Parts: sequence; C-alpha cells; structure tokens
Amino acid sequence: MTPNQLTDTYLHHGLRTKLVKELAEKGITNADVLHAIEKVPRHFFFNTVFIKFAYEDKAFPISAGQTISQPYTVAFQTQLLELKKGEKVLEIGTGSGYQTIILIEMGAKVFTIERQKELYDKTKILLPEIGYTPKMFYGDGYKGLESYSPFDKILVTAGAPFIPEPLKQQLKVGGRLVIPVGKSDLQEMILIEKISETEFRQTQHGIFRFVPLLAEKNK
Repeated sequence: MTPNQLTDTYLHHGLRTKLVKELAEKGITNADVLHAIEKVPRHFFFNTVFIKFAYEDKAFPISAGQTISQPYTVAFQTQLLELKKGEKVLEIGTGSGYQTIILIEMGAKVFTIERQKELYDKTKILLPEIGYTPKMFYGDGYKGLESYSPFDKILVTAGAPFIPEPLKQQLKVGGRLVIPVGKSDLQEMILIEKISETEFRQTQHGIFRFVPLLAEKNK
C-alpha cells in the first residue's frame, strides 16, 4: 500500500458524488446507504495501477481469484438489510473489506468472516490502517459465528448453492439475512426474514453475479 494510494482528493470526492447519483438513478433510495458510498474511498482497495477504475459501477478483480463487488450490488444488498445504527451484523465474505466498512459507516457493529487466507491477511492490515476495526475472523462462513450470535442482520457477499442452516439459526427473531443463492455463476438475491424461532419468510430480489462461497475443503 503506497502513501499516494491512501490519499483521498477532491477528485476522488467528485467521482464518488457522480457514482452516488448513478446509483440513485438505478433505484437505490436509502439515504444512509448512499451517504456511506459517498464517504468511503473505494480506491483504497485497488492496486495503484487500477485506481482509475475505482469509481466505475463495475466489479473488479482483487487477490485470490476474488472481486470487489460492483457498487450497485453493495448498495442493493445493504439497502435490503434495512440496517439500523447499533445493530450487530455478521458479514460472510470479508473480501476486500469495502462492504465491511460501508456497514460500519452505517453504524453497524460488524463481525466478518473470510475463507481466503490471503485476503484475510491483507484486509486485517488494511482496515485498521484506514481507521476501521471490525471483529475479523478467518474461517468457514457456512458455519457462521455461533459463539457471537444472535445477529440482527446477516449479509453473505458470495454466491451460495444453498442457504446454510446455521446462518438462519444465528439470526435474531425480527432479523434479516441477505444471501445470493444459485449453483451457477448467476444467483438469485434472497431475503430471509425471521418471524419466530421456527418461522421464516423468504422473498426473491433479482439476479446477480457473485464469486462462489467457499466451505472447508474437506467438506
């Protein structure tokens, strides 16, 4: 990480303002989500060579065969959570850490799990360096974090072939789980609302494209 890469200029602010207008035109209406997108320097998560792509509304490759999600996708998933300040959020798939700090900027207490060791090691250094300290874990997102549950909201940032049962169980009654589900390279965005300890409501919210959620290799 170079000093220049962690410099946030008027130009970057202007590009974020333009990006926020684009997201609003695409249907993102939650003012808190848009404010967080406008505040967080997405270029901090890009190699210096590729910074010019940071404020395009596109996904972009990062380490370990993963991507930093398209800003619209980040905004859409976050909006679907209906996040309130002070809520406890479990994020499955830390990735670059961009989505993580969007959640933090919205006032969430974030617990985040990453399965790729290379990404985990990199993000664990970067986030404190830019002023964010979520509780970070290296492990299998399919299992969630039972010892820290229940959570107000759970967000899965990688495509899952099914909805992991532990995540549903670790959700508070009244909580919301947002997860892209599908066995191909396209997934349906699913919202699970926990009505009671045994009752869930499931709704579908469109087709998206995510990298796959990884489980332990011996499973």
